[in-house]
Amino acid sequence: MQSSEHQSALPGYTLWQMVLYMLRLGTLGFGGPVALVGYMHRDLVERRNWITEADYKEGLALAQLAPGPLAAQLGIYLGYVHYRILGATLAGLAFVMPSFVMVVALGWAYQRFGGLSWMQAVFYGVGAAVIGIIAISARKLTIKSVGRDKLLWAIYLLLALVTVLTETEEAWLFVASGVLVWLLRAPPKWASSGKMNGVALLEMPALTAPLAGMDVGLLSQIAMFFAKAGAFVFGSGLAIVPFLHAGVVNEHHWLTDKQFVDAVAVAMITPGPVVITVGFIGYLVAGFPGAGVAALATFLPCYLFTILPAPYFKKFGKLPGVIAFVDGITAAAIGAITGSVIVIAQRSIVDIPTALLALASAALLWKYTKLPEPVIVGGAALLGLVAFPLIHSA
Repeated sequence: MQSSEHQSALPGYTLWQMVLYMLRLGTLGFGGPVALVGYMHRDLVERRNWITEADYKEGLALAQLAPGPLAAQLGIYLGYVHYRILGATLAGLAFVMPSFVMVVALGWAYQRFGGLSWMQAVFYGVGAAVIGIIAISARKLTIKSVGRDKLLWAIYLLLALVTVLTETEEAWLFVASGVLVWLLRAPPKWASSGKMNGVALLEMPALTAPLAGMDVGLLSQIAMFFAKAGAFVFGSGLAIVPFLHAGVVNEHHWLTDKQFVDAVAVAMITPGPVVITVGFIGYLVAGFPGAGVAALATFLPCYLFTILPAPYFKKFGKLPGVIAFVDGITAAAIGAITGSVIVIAQRSIVDIPTALLALASAALLWKYTKLPEPVIVGGAALLGLVAFPLIHSA
């Protein structure tokens, strides 16, 4: 009778084990949002059995529905599953903090030593290898969550195509996919009787970040801009890049185009969420206080958008209509993630060596399923440092 609730109340792991896992993932998890959500499924659902498949799917659906970085929101939700707000808070902090420290350190080095000329060479190799890592993660998610379901495959392929064509993720399509599967698989009584009720979407008010007492005017501008970025941009870290470019370079003139490209490169070659590039940008604009305000303002909305609806997902998540809705959104989310692999590949695979490196990375992970991704990333970085100067000096 109460077996599922009892199981949920007595998890097979401690809160600190979850925090340590998120800390490790934030420190070593390369590959962007697609790879990170894949690692969480592999480690927490398949290998350790800490999280059920149903809880993972609910978390992925909620993360895709809400604005903000996908992997960070899923990590926050998985922390919430058994340890509620404390678990969500500590899991989120543990996941984001390592990459934040890294990008702030790189921001300091960037300003002190005048640019990151070596980074082009590293990113040349790492960017290509990351494509192989992401592709394998997307494949695993597709097999696990879409399977052979024809309706889910149709949604998956549509979202993959839309993502490739538009180079962004359309939030309304995720909702529409969930509603479609809900109405077809578990139609509510009012649908068959012809009475339509509106579907309400929860919106959070705009929020501000605490200021650090330095240049209050500039920090206020940073807080408002990055809170808007965190609250109104859907999808992966890739989706936030055009929004950041428009504000940071074109509107506020905080960075040059070259500095902005370097900021994105820093985020891509460091582990953890790609959105952590906001810490590097904030550091270049206003030092450590700017980095802290930018990161807090970006991640606080996604934290609130995750923990506020979470109790309702937990309470009503086992109803047939909700399961169908989640299935539809999950298929749409994974389709969009798969489409983003192609979008990122267009920027990272620039010649034959990078194409071969991407294929080699995917082949290694396909054959050696337990090969740690950081090994591939480290090898690709070394190859980039050697090959890039040779190729571009000729």
